[in-house]
Amino acid sequence: MALLITKREVRDSFRDWRIIIPIVILTLVFPALATFTARVLFNFTAQYGAGLVSDRLVPFLLLIVGFFPMSFSLVIALETFVGEKERKSLEPLLSTPLTNSQLYVGKVLAALIPPMITSYLGITVYLIGLFVAANWAIPTELFIQILLLSTLQGVIMVAAAVIVSSQTTSVRAANLLASFIIVPIALLLQLEAIVLFWGNSQGLWWLILALTVTAVIFIRMGIKIFNREELLGQDIDTLRVSWTMRQFRDRIFARDVDGRYPGPFHWYRDNFTLIPKLGLPSGTLLISLVGAIVLGFALSSQYPLPEEIQSTLSGADIAKNTSNLQFMFSRLPISIFMQNIRVIILAAFLGIITFGVTDILIFMLPWLIVGFLGGQLAISGENPLIFLLSAIVPHAIFELPALLLASAAALHWHASILARPENGSIGENWVNLAADFCRLFISLVIPLLLIAAFVEAYVTPRVILLVYGG
Repeated sequence: MALLITKREVRDSFRDWRIIIPIVILTLVFPALATFTARVLFNFTAQYGAGLVSDRLVPFLLLIVGFFPMSFSLVIALETFVGEKERKSLEPLLSTPLTNSQLYVGKVLAALIPPMITSYLGITVYLIGLFVAANWAIPTELFIQILLLSTLQGVIMVAAAVIVSSQTTSVRAANLLASFIIVPIALLLQLEAIVLFWGNSQGLWWLILALTVTAVIFIRMGIKIFNREELLGQDIDTLRVSWTMRQFRDRIFARDVDGRYPGPFHWYRDNFTLIPKLGLPSGTLLISLVGAIVLGFALSSQYPLPEEIQSTLSGADIAKNTSNLQFMFSRLPISIFMQNIRVIILAAFLGIITFGVTDILIFMLPWLIVGFLGGQLAISGENPLIFLLSAIVPHAIFELPALLLASAAALHWHASILARPENGSIGENWVNLAADFCRLFISLVIPLLLIAAFVEAYVTPRVILLVYGG
């Protein structure tokens, strides 16, 4: 059923001269220009014996040739729903027996197929031109990687544009929001240029994996939040700042349906009722914690420290170094506390634009270091479990629950935009979960981190000295 929509949309697109002419230009003219640029680059670098530079930069031009037709896809994708709404052709389409998922998938495919064909044709013309003009053939693995990168970038841009089209009320508003799609992809192209220039084939495969996950997330997000009734009911986009601030304030102070605010004790007690809602995010973070420790331990054998550093990891040296630095630890509690606060706030802000990915990555980072250090201790002949129990566990008893609680609340908040809530709108649910994060951060995370900082400064060094005989 979705393919019926796709077939109709693609047929209409190829009947429009405003779409056909850019396709012809992007397929023939731009690849020819890129071929000329590549030939000039080959001749210039050959004069100075720097053929490696051209071999690394020419594939980037191939990536650009594939990208430009994909950027053209935004014009089609941004008008998939809101354009038909302005042309008064949306109501008959929405009255069909198609489900929301079928309708959305059909529109995404229809917006993706024309620019994808253009991109593949442009890449083919460019490669043929390079072979004829400069006798240069691309390696098979690199060709597959660039083809996958171009395809995934197109899927991400189209999926994001269709989401924008389904959530706005005018083509003008959709076009203004398109910059939030183009700018990140342009930055991604710069990252890909760096990876290509360094010839990091493995890095490109990791990028492909990350883009695949991102594409799946955007497609799933579009299917989950698309609702034909809301699309018909939207008339104008309004920025309700006062409502947002009032909703946020009422949620933080736990205002009830009668408009009353609880006392400090009841407010603090009610915050514990938010914790059971964090089961899935907490489970995800605990799995990532174990994975980070295992990964760090595995990396320690692959990248061992130099022998002069390995020799300082004995129990006697650990006790000696701790004893020498013990006078400094008493000055560190506030610094340790503020550092943890800054990390959580940074993760919270970055998680907004990454849909919670940075919440997981930043939470994993210290445990990756712990696993790596444990592996280095094992290589030097020390028992990593003893070091873990003496140097990490004393303050981690308080710090780990605080970081887990903050990261789980942030992940729950940031990932909420990927699916429609059972009650209320996506925006209202997002604001409420942001307030829940602030409530838990103020009432539970800050006190636990403050206790952990003092334990890390005063108790952990003494435990290390006790265990290692300092």
